[in-house]
Amino acid sequence: MNPVEALNEIAFRLEFERAPQFKVQAFRRASAIVAALAPDELAERAADGRLKNTKGIGASTFEVVSQALGGDVPHRLEKLRADAVEILSEEGRALHAQIRGDLHSHSDWSDGTTSIDLMVEAGRMLGRHYLALTDHSPHLTVAHGLTAERLTEQLAVVESINAGGGSTSTDLTSADSAYASEPLRLLTGIEVDILDDGSLDQTPELLERLDVVVASIHSHLRVDSRTMTDRMLGAIADPHTNILGHCTGRLVEGSRGTRPPSEFDAQRVFAACAENDVAVEINARPERQDPPDELIALALEAGCLFSIDSDAHAPGQLALLDYGIERAARAGIAAERIITTWPLERVLAWAS
Repeated sequence: MNPVEALNEIAFRLEFERAPQFKVQAFRRASAIVAALAPDELAERAADGRLKNTKGIGASTFEVVSQALGGDVPHRLEKLRADAVEILSEEGRALHAQIRGDLHSHSDWSDGTTSIDLMVEAGRMLGRHYLALTDHSPHLTVAHGLTAERLTEQLAVVESINAGGGSTSTDLTSADSAYASEPLRLLTGIEVDILDDGSLDQTPELLERLDVVVASIHSHLRVDSRTMTDRMLGAIADPHTNILGHCTGRLVEGSRGTRPPSEFDAQRVFAACAENDVAVEINARPERQDPPDELIALALEAGCLFSIDSDAHAPGQLALLDYGIERAARAGIAAERIITTWPLERVLAWAS
């Protein structure tokens, strides 16, 4: 198989498994090096030892390239494919077939690990019709949140990508490459911090220019229930808010450890979401599983809309959406109540 495709598929699958970033980057760096070489030159360098001695090519990545050049599926890739776990039940697969987009993702403009272009290509490969780029806002300095100036620059980049001016690479994985001809609309967006007073961490003028605004709380998660409720209600009432992101802020597993859910009046918060046409996010990341099942049931009873989102910080993590799809299917949420099953035009009209 093609060595670049092999290296990229390994990186993609490692990202999906949430492997340590240094492991993923080893394969992405090697892919970039190999992609820059003509096929004949690559074969010559692999044969005479120069490739093995190239900075950025390690023992593992050299083995993958060598096996791919030999016409084999690399052993590392074979194992990753064999170990892949089926996430979706029959009900989950039925809902998956109706999913059209993902409204929460990050790039290396904030705390994501790869370029916007690679995120777009992964979304296209996965069959998404639309993907919202929602990098963080300025208050979240630990995540390199975007100032108003940087967000304005990003809007121009998104416009260029949608116009066909961005760089493209259809070699993210060796899966069926028919996706390359499928259109994908990259939506402008932000995951904006909900500040302590319930306001949103970006200028109203810029928020007005965005296609999608995901409002989330990332700080002071242990305040009392009344304070947290008022804070959330303030953000939900803001006309720019479209989606309430990972509403409890909990962590149930993963490299960051665990964190209990924030305390708030869920009935009041979900009633406000329903009244203000704000969707409750079902955050698909396994370490979040947010909201918990009992809160999904409350939001469903309150008449809320839902948005199943990957919260991806790397291309392979876009496929984590399946975890959220399965949870929504188990909860019995009708597809019509899930905005990410809607066609693009309807999503944009709803969010405007």
